[in-house]
Amino acid sequence: MSLIRFSANGKQRLRAVVFALLSISTLGLALTSKAAADVMDKKTIVTFNAPVEIPGKALPAGTYVFKLLDSQSNRTIVQVFDKDEKQLIATILGIPDYRMDPPDKPIIGFEERPSDTPMAVKEWFYPGDQYGVQFVYPQDRATQIAKRTHQNVLSMRNDMQKNMANPAQSANAPSVQQLEKTDVTGVSPSGEPVDVNSIVKSRPQQ
Repeated sequence: MSLIRFSANGKQRLRAVVFALLSISTLGLALTSKAAADVMDKKTIVTFNAPVEIPGKALPAGTYVFKLLDSQSNRTIVQVFDKDEKQLIATILGIPDYRMDPPDKPIIGFEERPSDTPMAVKEWFYPGDQYGVQFVYPQDRATQIAKRTHQNVLSMRNDMQKNMANPAQSANAPSVQQLEKTDVTGVSPSGEPVDVNSIVKSRPQQ
């Protein structure tokens, strides 16, 4: 299990991507079985002191839990819970993203946003992993984010937003199945479609 506390300020909002790397800790050896479970679902506790946006929803400042949903597809499904894990807030579709150097601390990356709107969560990497998750936004929202950030953004059909709000408990839930099967594309700052491979990175060929 990893913990992040994120503090937003004016300087951070000027960056295209902000990395939350503060106040990080992991479970000790006394909790080996629990730690093993956390490695499987990548459980990460994140505290935001300002509102942020995830696909399909704005989150008020507070503490949240990000976890992978067990899925056998090549898509990445992330669930966001309240701090006590009693309320499932959203089920989010992501695409595997690669980085050459695995981080030693969890990373939450953000798109730059105007100072009067919440920053949009872009990506999530768990400590020690070269593969993380880049999140997919509904088409209309992805287009808005791309125009404001001057970056390409992953996108999917707008009607998938209803599936992200459903209280899915397993990878077999119909809403999750629809998310896994939906087409994922990309949108440019000009609103034109772009190839997904121009947005996410893959492992270099040996």
